[in-house]
Amino acid sequence: MPLVTTNRDTLVGQAIAQLREVISSGEWPVGHRIPPESQLASSLDVGRNTIREAVRALAHGGLLEVRQGDGTYVRATSELSGALRTLCGPELREVLEVRRTLEVEAARLAALRRTDSDLAALRKALTARNQASAAISAAAERGEQPDTEALTRAARSDTDFHVAVVRCAGNGMLEELYRGVIETVADSVASTMPDFAGTHDFSHDSLVDAIEARDAEKASREAGDFLDWLIEDTAS
Repeated sequence: MPLVTTNRDTLVGQAIAQLREVISSGEWPVGHRIPPESQLASSLDVGRNTIREAVRALAHGGLLEVRQGDGTYVRATSELSGALRTLCGPELREVLEVRRTLEVEAARLAALRRTDSDLAALRKALTARNQASAAISAAAERGEQPDTEALTRAARSDTDFHVAVVRCAGNGMLEELYRGVIETVADSVASTMPDFAGTHDFSHDSLVDAIEARDAEKASREAGDFLDWLIEDTAS
C-alpha cells in the first residue's frame, strides 16, 4: 500500500491515520521494523517532527514500540490488541480463558452457519497449519527446541486457522472482537506450541470434521477440550 502525500491541514492526524492503515492492513506485520523518520517524512511529504509526533501517538496507543538505538517496530495491529497485550502481560492463563470464551462459541456457530466456501477456506487453513506445525512436532519428538523461524511460521498459521473458524461463525462482531485480540492469541500459541507438540493431538482435524458435519455440540467440545487441556497445563 503506497503512502500518499498528505494535505497541509491536520498533518499529524493524517499521518497517524495513514500509518495506522498500513499497520492494520498487514502491510507492516507485527514485529516489522518500520522505515526511518526521514523516509516516512519523504513519503508523506511532511516534516520529520510531524512523523515523530505520529509515531509517538501510535506508540502510546500500543501499535508501535520504539526501541532506542534500534528502531521502531510494529507491536499490534489495533489499539485494542495493543492494550490487551500490555494488560495481560505474561498471564498466559487469562489469555487462554478469553480464547476459550470466544473460540468455543465461534466453533458452535461455525457448525451451524458455515457455507461450502467457508468450509473450503477452513480446510485450506487447516492444511497450512498442519504442515507448518509438523516441523514443531518433529523437533519435539527428537527432544529439540524448534528454531525461531519455524515456530513463528507455525504460530502464524495456527492463528490464521482460528481466524478462519471465527469467520465461519458468520458473526461480524465476534470476528471484530477476535481480531482485536489476535496478537495476544498469536503470543499464546507461540508460548504453548513447543510444550504440547508431540504430546497432544493438536491437528484440529476433528474440529473441522465437526464443523463440516454441522455438529455444533461436537465442534464446541473439540474447541473447548483443547483449550481446557492448555489451561490445565499452564496451572500445573
